[in-house]
Formats: sequence, C-alpha cells, structure tokens
Amino acid sequence: MKKINFTQQVLPHLLAIGIFLIITIIFFNPVFFENKALNQGDITQWEGSSKSMRDYRDNTGEEALWSENMFSGMPGYLINVQWGNVTVGYLKKILSFNLPHPICNIYLALLCYYVMLLAFGVRPYLAIAGALAFGLSSHLMVGLVAGHSARVGAIAFMPLVVAGIHLVFTGRKLLGFGVTTAGMALHLRENHLQITYYLLLIVGVYGIVQLVHYARNGRLPELAKILGILVAAVAIGVGSFFGPLWAVNEYTKYSRGGSELVKPGEKPMAGIGKKSAFDYNYAIVEPMTLLIPNFLGGYGSNYLVSDRNSETFKALSRATNQQEANELAYYSSPYWGPDTQAPYYAGAIIVFLFACGIFFADKFYRWWLLPVSVFAIMLCWGSNFAAFNYFIFDYFPGYNKFRSVTFAIIIPLFAMPLLGMLGLEKLMTEKFDSLVKKKLLMAAGITGGLCLFFLLFAGMLGFVSENDASASLPAWFMSALTEDRKGLLRSDAFRSLAFITAAFAVVYFQLWKKVPPIAFYAFLIFMITMDITIVDKRGLTKENYKRKRGAESFVPTAADQVILQDTTYYRVYNLQGAFGEARTSYFHHSVGGYHGAKIRRYAELNDTCLVRESQEMISNIQAGKMDMSGYGILNMLNVKYIVFGSDASNIIPNPAANGNAWFVRQLVPAANANEAVSKTCSIDTRREAVVEGATVALSGYDSSAT
Repeated sequence: MKKINFTQQVLPHLLAIGIFLIITIIFFNPVFFENKALNQGDITQWEGSSKSMRDYRDNTGEEALWSENMFSGMPGYLINVQWGNVTVGYLKKILSFNLPHPICNIYLALLCYYVMLLAFGVRPYLAIAGALAFGLSSHLMVGLVAGHSARVGAIAFMPLVVAGIHLVFTGRKLLGFGVTTAGMALHLRENHLQITYYLLLIVGVYGIVQLVHYARNGRLPELAKILGILVAAVAIGVGSFFGPLWAVNEYTKYSRGGSELVKPGEKPMAGIGKKSAFDYNYAIVEPMTLLIPNFLGGYGSNYLVSDRNSETFKALSRATNQQEANELAYYSSPYWGPDTQAPYYAGAIIVFLFACGIFFADKFYRWWLLPVSVFAIMLCWGSNFAAFNYFIFDYFPGYNKFRSVTFAIIIPLFAMPLLGMLGLEKLMTEKFDSLVKKKLLMAAGITGGLCLFFLLFAGMLGFVSENDASASLPAWFMSALTEDRKGLLRSDAFRSLAFITAAFAVVYFQLWKKVPPIAFYAFLIFMITMDITIVDKRGLTKENYKRKRGAESFVPTAADQVILQDTTYYRVYNLQGAFGEARTSYFHHSVGGYHGAKIRRYAELNDTCLVRESQEMISNIQAGKMDMSGYGILNMLNVKYIVFGSDASNIIPNPAANGNAWFVRQLVPAANANEAVSKTCSIDTRREAVVEGATVALSGYDSSAT
C-alpha cells in the first residue's frame, strides 16, 4: 500500500478548506460576530408569500400544494413546498459545515470550484486562487443582496457537476460517477432551472468538443461507454428532483407556456414573450465591466450626490434653485448603461490569466471555454443584438421560458478562472523561452492595453444614459455628472492596469525562477482576493445587514389590525404596488403578490382589466364617488377592503364584493381568448359570466337559491 505524503497530498486541501472558511467568515463578519443577517429584498418578499403555506405545515404537519394568500390563490410548487429529497439537503449541510443560509452558498461555490480545478489537473495552490475568483464573484454577491439565494446555490454546484463529468472522461470513472450524481442532485435541489439551462450549455459544448476528439481518434465505442456512465449518474441525480421537476413542468403550461391573447397581425406569443424576456439586456460595451468594474459607472444605487467630493455634489450645492437641485439629485446615479445597474466583475487578474489561457492552455480547453464564453456574452446583449437573440428565443428549445438574459454572464464567469488556471498550470510546466515570453507579453499587452486605452481616452465615451437624455437635464448638471462618471472609469481603468501589471510581474519572475513557489502562490491568492472583494464591498456594505431579517416588515399596521377583525373570507387590494409586494399576503388573502412565475391568465386579467378599473376607481374616489358596485373585476375577486397606507383611515371598505360564490343570471359567449377578456372587463360580474369557445345554456335562475 502506497504511503500518503501528508505535506503534498493532504495539507493543501486542509489549507484550502481553512482559507475558504476564514474568508467566508471575514467577508460576512456581521453575520458571525454581530448577530445580523443579510437584508435580502426577495427573501423578505418570500416570507410574505409563503406565510400561509408555512402556517398550514406547522398546524397540520402536511404539505400544501396551493398558496391561498397571493394572487387570489396560485400553485405553491415554486413558493414553499418541501419535497422528499431531504437527504440531499443534509449532504449540503455537511459539505458547508452547517454555515448559515445563504452564506453557505458562497463557501460551497469556493469548495466546488476548487474540486473542479483539481479534477482538471490544476495544482492545489493555483486551484485555491481560481476558486476564490469564482466564489467571490460580484455576480454571486449581487445575487445574495437581491435575495436570489436559489440562483446563487445553483451556481455554487455547477462546478461539481462539470468536475464529475471530466473525471469520467479522464478515466476516473467510479469517482466521476459519484461526483456527477451528487453534483446533479445538489444543483437541482436549489430549483433554479435557468441556471441549469446555462449548465447544460457549458456541458453541451464540452460534449461536442469531446465528440470531435473521440471521432477523430476512432474511439467512438469508448465514448459510448462513458456516456452510458454519465447518463446513469445524471438519471439518479434527476431522480432525486423528480417531484419538483414534474410539478414545475405541469405549472409551466399555465405560467410561461405562451399566451392565448393574440394581437391583430401578430403570431401567438411563445413562452414568456420577447418583451418580458428582454426587459434587461447588456449594452454592447457592457462586457468591459468584467475587466473594469466602473466602466459604466458602477452600482446605480450609489448616488453621486452622496459624495461631497464629487463634481455633482458641488454643482448642486451651487444651484440657486434648491427645489430644482433636490429634483436633480434623483438623476445623480453613476450608472449610465441601459438596464442592469450592477457591474459583473470577473477580476482584472483573472481576465489577464484568461488571456494567458487562450495562448497556453491545451487546444481542447480553448475550443470549449472560449466559444461558450463568447456565445454567453451574445446572449447577454438580448434585444441590443436582436438579430441573434430573437432567433435563439424562437428556436432554442426551452429558452423562451426564461427572463433576465443577463444571467447568462455566469457562463464566462465560470469559464474564465478555469481557462486561466489551466493556462497558468501549462505555462508553469513549459520552458521559459522567447516564444513563451512573447505570448505572456501579448496577454498582458492586450488586457493591460485595454485598461490604458480607456485611462487615456475615456473622454471619447458619451456617459449619458437613456434616462438622462429623456429627462432633458440642464447642461451644467450634465457636465458635472459626466465628469464624475468619466473619473470613475479612469480610476478603475488605472486600478485594473495596476493589478494586471502586478500579476504579470509575479508570473514572469516566478517563471524566471526569481520568486519562491510558496511566495508566488501566496501573492497570487492574496491579490486575486483583494482585487475582487474590494469591488464586492461597493455593493455589499454594512447597510445590507440588519439585526433580524424581515422582523419590522411584518408588524401589523393599524390598517392590518382593523381588517383582521373581520373573520369572514375576503380579499384585500393594496393600491401601493399590489403586484410588486407580498407584505399584504403575510396577513391577508391578497389580490396581488410578488412572484416571477404568476399564472398567466391572472396576470393578463390584471394587465387588461384590473389596472384600468383601478385607475377609474381612484379617480372616482378622489372626486367623492364612493359607489363600488360598478367595478366588476374587483368585486368578482371578492375584494372587501382596499388599502392605500398603514393608518386605519387608509382603508376603503367595499360592500359590493361578490363574495365567495354567487349565481349569475346570464352567460355571455366569447369566440376566443381576446374576446373573452374584453367582455370580462365590461360585464356586470354579479349577474353575468363569460363562456369562451362554447355555447352553454343556463338551466335557469332562481332568485331564492343560496
């Protein structure tokens, strides 16, 4: 039996786990040392939307498949159903040392990427550096702040799946089978199928390159055996997720399966529709934020007026019209791009190493990771590259079910550290001759040259957003605003250039044998960590933490307390953003709610009828007309209370609500969905009901029936 060398075979992995734990704890120190939690907007909304289902579970010990408190009721599959794959959940807790949720997902992203780099033959200390680049990515941090814990969790386990697949392809079949199975089960349990789709794209391109390789070498029978092992592993992993997958597939037909409403001269809308799918897009130049984080100004929420040293603050301070200055302060966002308002930063050092990977990594890896990264960036452009993305939307299987196409940026963020570390690993095994020096200088010249170009010629860019242009802002204000935005770009261009120069120098001297290996690894790990975390801290500050998550959000207001005295069954309509908040659902049966996958017919009822009816009602109430009997949709939805604030006086009772059930006197036929929704908007819902696509006769109306 071969003796284990502790220093070479065990110690690096223990150090890796220790480093990942320490960095996770330090980075999120308010969670561990100040008894605080991340203030995640979407998680707060989830607590409101899932309240009725959690209460049912606590009271009965059974699972509810229906949420009654949101959108007048909707399937609970994607809200809070607890499925039978609890064993997989225990495995996640073990792997993460039971770190608190969702912080554990960052540690797991570090750990899984480290395992993947080891599977690809990268030495442990380089693997630590690559894992830190992936796990501390600003994409994951922005996701945590937004409350997208499922997305971050699904991303964390992507590397584990790829590691298992590569292990099988490189001859370690039993180990690869186990890692693939566990990786798929853990990844799918996070239940974010859009990230699973991107994982399939990464694996799909990997598979195509392997197919070409095996076909050229006449090894297709061997490839068939490998695929058989992987199919079995994936089948077991998917089997652990079968219940949720079946439910989501069933629900998709009614949520993102296409609309029955067809505009004149248009085809029926596929999936969620192009308008919704491409609400958020990258600007064509926006991938530059991978290298220069403030290329488009940085985080849109960090207003320049809050910085007393900014030109914007100075200009507003000098303004003679203080009211105008106060109004202009809302336009002082540093961000001047189209949609995202958050820089997804890969790290200047990682971009430099990615360039090294293009020059030095094996051809197989270049043909896999470079094309899939470019393809993903093109997906991120969305409607800004409509000729390509509309084709993908129409013809790529399943792609029309997803929105927020900018999430595809996770593919290059996944690929860049991998190709970079593979290139560096290969570089460190080659002779340091003139050709190697030339390629290394080219990698530094291309990436550093881009930084230098924008440092010197930042003034050639516009620095004016579409929002700025449409608001017709005064010239003196725009001059100060553009000067600040230009300064942010130049500052970060210099910053990235400095990191690239430092990384190039340490790689160069290490290859020249002038730097001890341990010093090289330590410096690289430290510099990558500093490069990325400093940018992360711009969007994840102390203000993103609070003592007890969601506690103040769910204290019943005076209005809530008055309504809760009613023990009958009714619904509440919150005029303050009903379809963008779930706080109301925490206490009441709400007409509105907050969810990314609403029932389409219900959402269309809101868009076509309820919005218009609400506007009419508000105008009438302001004019002193309090008769509620004419609002057919509100009454049909059994809206007994309309609220527009937290005070008890901010309640409008509706005695005209139809109740839970009622008898109609007449059926109104409709030939199609368009006609059905149009007639539903206009009928007296207490007396009439619309029947679509069929002729049905009423058996009779009995006024005494109950």
